[in-house]
Amino acid sequence: MPQTKAIISIENVVASASINQKVDLNLITKKFVDVEYHPDQFPGLVFRLKEPKTATLVFSSGKMVCTGAKSEEQSRKAVNEVVRRLKKGGIPIKNEAEITIQNMVASANLGGKVHLEEAARVLPKSMYEPEQFPGLIHRMADPKTVILLFASGKLVCTGAKKEADVYRSVNNLHVMLEEKGLMVY
Repeated sequence: MPQTKAIISIENVVASASINQKVDLNLITKKFVDVEYHPDQFPGLVFRLKEPKTATLVFSSGKMVCTGAKSEEQSRKAVNEVVRRLKKGGIPIKNEAEITIQNMVASANLGGKVHLEEAARVLPKSMYEPEQFPGLIHRMADPKTVILLFASGKLVCTGAKKEADVYRSVNNLHVMLEEKGLMVY
């Protein structure tokens, strides 16, 4: 087991959703003054919430993409809140949103320094080219994530679809680094 517990923070959750029906984006802009919609630049409308602090793209197809949430729960809550507000504002919506978590981005600190050159040699599916990027890129097979690991012991984990996978991924890497003597405290 690692000497210290990694401090992990989920920074962003991206969820896609669909209400399986067409939506009139022009009608939404008439009823909601604070939405952003510039169809000449981008086909989606931006619906921002203060709580949870998110931005949800709404497309005329009824598909949505929500970003900015700090947990799966917040992400689902945000999409459902957007749908609730649209209905309340007189937008005809028949269905509940079907929500799928697409990606999570988390940051973590392993609490010690890492020998990146040695780690690149020892860890499977790792790449380290300091002239191009200061971090080691580690592709984990299970759970399927990509971790950017820096000499400071800080890292970014991306690609997880469940919070549990973020924690499992970071802890698996931490244990591997420990077992191979690549951590310096």
